[in-house]
Amino acid sequence: MRREFRLAGEGGQGLITAAIILAAAAAEHTDLNVVQTQSYGPESRGGASRADVIISDEDIDYPEVRTPEVLLVMAQEASDRYGPGLAKGGTLIVDTTYVDRVPQVAAKVVKYPISQKARELGREIVANIVALGLLVGVTGCVPAGAALQAVLSRVPKGTEELNTRAFHSGLEAAKEVVA
Repeated sequence: MRREFRLAGEGGQGLITAAIILAAAAAEHTDLNVVQTQSYGPESRGGASRADVIISDEDIDYPEVRTPEVLLVMAQEASDRYGPGLAKGGTLIVDTTYVDRVPQVAAKVVKYPISQKARELGREIVANIVALGLLVGVTGCVPAGAALQAVLSRVPKGTEELNTRAFHSGLEAAKEVVA
């Protein structure tokens, strides 16, 4: 089993952090092999940002995502650029706060206002953690408890409660959109 994930959006949305947390959850709390890579533009905010994670029960000989099975997009440019490369039968998770045009793909499409939900929780900066909870809830790629442990070990001190609410919000959203 080899599962390929791509999280894409703009710099400042925290998607690289979310990918690192996803990879850590798999590496630290399961017996799976993991590779995480990232790519971003020279801008600190607003430029293109992409993070990839491969989770496998076998050795990962080729550490690059070829055709992601799961694609999370949190910006229109990311949707336009990476949507067409999603694996047939995969899952496209779309932040409808910032993505209006969803590419026509032969995949399951999950739409949710991730960034808007984060604002409702108090700070849009936790949109990446809402997105991570949604991704974990929709895909079951790692145990939710493992992902939450990885979140709590990597967020700034004093933000644990907000990030816990954000993660659980994403998990609850997954129940709504999958039902």
